[in-house]
Amino acid sequence: MPASGPTGRRAPARPPRDRRALGVDLGSKRIGLAVSDSAGRLATPYDVLARSGDEARDHAAIVGVAAEVEACTIVVGLPLSLDGGTGPAAQGVLDEVARLAKVAAVPVETFDERLTTVTAERDLMAQRMRAQARRRVVDKVAAAVLLQSWLDALPAGEGGAAGDRGPTGPP
Repeated sequence: MPASGPTGRRAPARPPRDRRALGVDLGSKRIGLAVSDSAGRLATPYDVLARSGDEARDHAAIVGVAAEVEACTIVVGLPLSLDGGTGPAAQGVLDEVARLAKVAAVPVETFDERLTTVTAERDLMAQRMRAQARRRVVDKVAAAVLLQSWLDALPAGEGGAAGDRGPTGPP
């Protein structure tokens, strides 16, 4: 399992250009999902799965979506403490990621998700979305924020914002 270290800030592995990455925001009640475009440049909210109470069933659903969208990497948000430490929530995610990686057909890695839900909530509030409507979508929007951050952290020339640099792109 190519998961990152405790900081969650390791340079991400690069999926092949013609394949997608699946972003996953693991919550206690819901799981937010986002997918990248085939070029690995743009993350889009995809779906919200309700936790079933059966982790194996939840993992099967995540793996099923990964297969459905032809993801070659699953990126799970790691809720580090604001100081970058691995608190109880992050440790719980790391433990679950280890179990998810055992059933996934593609690599599973973690990436720092600090403040992704806050960012998602602010974005949705800026769109004047009502609280009830926000609750239905915030998890998949948070997954998209996480996945976009992961894409943007990719080395230059391998997708994401850094990959947009080229002969006609910004310096």
